[in-house]
Amino acid sequence: MDARDTEGKTPSAMKPWVIEPLSSPEEINAVLVVEEASFSNPWSREMYLAELENKGISFCFVAKDDNGRVAGFCSFWLVLDELHINNLAVLPEFRRAGVAASLLGRVIKEGTALGAQRATLEVRRSNDAARLLYERFGFSIASVRRAYYTKPVEDALILCRENLGHAHQPP
Repeated sequence: MDARDTEGKTPSAMKPWVIEPLSSPEEINAVLVVEEASFSNPWSREMYLAELENKGISFCFVAKDDNGRVAGFCSFWLVLDELHINNLAVLPEFRRAGVAASLLGRVIKEGTALGAQRATLEVRRSNDAARLLYERFGFSIASVRRAYYTKPVEDALILCRENLGHAHQPP
């Protein structure tokens, strides 16, 4: 995960977000806008279409504002008892407004309901904002993958949260 920094570009008011499953191929267009704004090596439309077809393993939730605009998304896989977060991204103008925390909380809740016992993800070593969010949700560094990311080349920190079913409320 390599969401770009957008200090100072947040909405003026914190508000609740509507979090719901990605429901159609048409909604992928909004997810792709978030991808392009957030990642140096974004997933393609074809990748998301394949994810939609992989029911029971692949999931994607979107966060919408009160006008129905997609502000962010989180995609994940459920493999046996592990929830693996593939991507969590938020449009620059909605960052630091609780979107990522709302998405992450919902994804953890969904994964737990589906039987996940642990959660894992990769994050760029330099992505301090994301690392702080994950730490608030009980994730810790499990290992490092050297030169995992490209554009630019950078290490990935592998984060893990065990005992997913136990309550952990971020401060």
